[in-house]
Amino acid sequence: MRIPLDYYRILGLPLAASEEQLRQAYSDRIVQLPRREYSITAISSRKQLIEEAYVVLSNPQERSIYDQVYLANTYNSDRSGAKSLLENHADGSNRRHNIQSLTIDIGSDELVGALLLLQELGEYEQVLKLGRPYLVNRNKAVGVRVGSHFTSEEYSATPELPDVILTVALACLELGREQWQQGHYENAAISLETGEELLMREGLFPSVQAEIAADLCKLRPYRILELLALPQEKTNERRQGLELLHNILEERGGIDGTGNDQSGLNIDDFLRFIQQLRNHLTVTEQHKLFEAESKRPSAVATYLAVYALIARGFVQRQPALIRQAKQMLIHLGKRQDVHLEQSLCALLLGQTEEATRVLELSQEYEALAMIREKSQDSPDLLPGLCLYCEQWLQQEVFPHFRDLGRKQASLKDYFADRQVQAYLEALSNDTPTASEWAGINNQPFSSPQINAPGSRYHSNVGNGAVDHNHRDRDDSEFYNSASGQIPEPNYSSASEWHSRRYNSYQTSEMSSTQEEADTGYYNSRNVDTYADEPIPTKNRRRRKPNLFNKRERVGQNIPSSHRRRRNLANTLDSKTRLVWLVFLSLGGLLVFWVLVSTAWGWFNNFLFPGPTLQGEPLAIELNQPPVSIPNPETQPEPGKGELTTAIAEDVINTWLSVKSAALGPDHQIDRLDEILTSSAAPQWRLIVKQDIADNRHRQYTHDVKVEFVNQKANVADNAVVEATVREVTYFYESGQIKKTSQERLRVRYDLIRQQGIWRIQGMTVLKSANS
Repeated sequence: MRIPLDYYRILGLPLAASEEQLRQAYSDRIVQLPRREYSITAISSRKQLIEEAYVVLSNPQERSIYDQVYLANTYNSDRSGAKSLLENHADGSNRRHNIQSLTIDIGSDELVGALLLLQELGEYEQVLKLGRPYLVNRNKAVGVRVGSHFTSEEYSATPELPDVILTVALACLELGREQWQQGHYENAAISLETGEELLMREGLFPSVQAEIAADLCKLRPYRILELLALPQEKTNERRQGLELLHNILEERGGIDGTGNDQSGLNIDDFLRFIQQLRNHLTVTEQHKLFEAESKRPSAVATYLAVYALIARGFVQRQPALIRQAKQMLIHLGKRQDVHLEQSLCALLLGQTEEATRVLELSQEYEALAMIREKSQDSPDLLPGLCLYCEQWLQQEVFPHFRDLGRKQASLKDYFADRQVQAYLEALSNDTPTASEWAGINNQPFSSPQINAPGSRYHSNVGNGAVDHNHRDRDDSEFYNSASGQIPEPNYSSASEWHSRRYNSYQTSEMSSTQEEADTGYYNSRNVDTYADEPIPTKNRRRRKPNLFNKRERVGQNIPSSHRRRRNLANTLDSKTRLVWLVFLSLGGLLVFWVLVSTAWGWFNNFLFPGPTLQGEPLAIELNQPPVSIPNPETQPEPGKGELTTAIAEDVINTWLSVKSAALGPDHQIDRLDEILTSSAAPQWRLIVKQDIADNRHRQYTHDVKVEFVNQKANVADNAVVEATVREVTYFYESGQIKKTSQERLRVRYDLIRQQGIWRIQGMTVLKSANS
């Protein structure tokens, strides 16, 4: 067998190497040993080829001849002269040279040594090209085998066989890693799976099997991204990517689960992976995926499912999906502020009064300010809410679905759709919205705990559920914004709002829609009804109880108009008499109370005269205060007073100092309680513990500038601070620096005063950029 090797490559030398370099290279190659799994046979075979190369090149005469052969093949020069030299100096060593190419002739017992040398040189394809045919031919030559493994007799007859199998498997492993680094993830998986399958079939080298299996697990997230990023026509490949994703989610126990899928991704890394993954999934794929994951239950999956339901319901004109999203938000709102999303869902369902009422409970400063600004010339906030809804769909919802990136969000087109009109007309006749509003109005919530990509939430690693609040890049910083108030609109029904906001509706269209709704039009349409409650019809509203009494039935011959006027007059007379009676009774009680209190006062003064005023009266002047007023320059008592910019800057600097200490080399985890509230500290404790387990730490340098402080007068112990933070982070692993990042962040901090001390209960990154 001829293998593509030459003596210079075996020793790792250039053509112009000196004799000293030749001796040093030979010594180094002999001392170096392959992996411990190789047998003495493989090591001896490798050593024999190295010694042969050294013998030839250390002899000046033979090296000269070999150099001519080498140059003739390298530069395609005169090979006839080189061939004559080989013929004139044919001896035991030179017979292995091939004038046509730089190869050497080896026996079957030297194959494993040659494969080892090729693998050390990084020639993994050559190893597979030579090794796999050898294994296939060996199987054919052996014939019948016991099970799927080589028998002990086969190993005894070919002692180099396990070493060849090991070399081929290791070549698959290294080739897979090389393809992984090049970004060819599926090719890398094929190479790794080939090596794993070979070792499993032969039942050899479990440690190498485990190493390949570990690489396959770490490779799965990359494969998923590559497969799902393929065109939608590649259905089989994309289906394979979804299957891999489901496997990872099962092993982890969900998006925010704590199970070990062997991928090496912690909770924050996996959430970023899900964020990146969403851009490769269609709205239907995300709906199915996250709706199933939300049943684990999972707060993060629930929020992502809400986004998918709203997007799909709006684009496909299926308001039932939006109603389902609204129901999910009611349950989600028990733990975080999702009033803005609830308001937008109510708007898309035509429930304008409810939309504005829920909006009053939202704590989104920027959104509320924008809505108010766009509604300045209107008696209500509906113009701003409509405009914000369109922008929200266009900028924060659609971009996260691969099939909606270029869709235009138009509320006018949405409400003009006959299918939407039919559903909203039927929904307006249903009454459970009152109970839904009661559930919304009584929602207790803490700091936001879930993530909406492109929105306000990121990850919380407390309680096994991820609080996906905005993070300080690597460090998960949380916040909970303060509330704003919005006045109620003047519209009393969805139909009134529709006619006022969108004049494109025609009377005939509305009447036809009304008739279709009465006859069950909506139920005949091909619409997915994902809402929790059945859709009512107009006939259901028209079933009224019998309100006629016996007297009316007796006098049924009296004209109905006369009866109505007579009943109305009787009703008015009785009501008038009742009102006068109430007023006269109250007036009599008031006069009686005045008389009694006056008489009692006279009687009490007569029997028990009060003390007479003695001494000089108080000297109170208009130009002097009766008590001393403190100097405005004096500091307020601890725990009271306004949160100034200087105090806010001290609080933020304290937090950054505590974070540096907790995530630094000493991992001073107990210091988190100095500045964080009991609801925010556990999340950071988990991050620190994860760094300790991974033998990692970080070092920071910070520069802080407070942009503004917002402290409400009626809630003096709560405040919101926005600051610009310049942060330089040095990441260390096992004591060695791995990377450095430099960012400029706009962070919003949610502060609360506890026992006179300002603490941070939430924070979020509003804007970030590399410095």
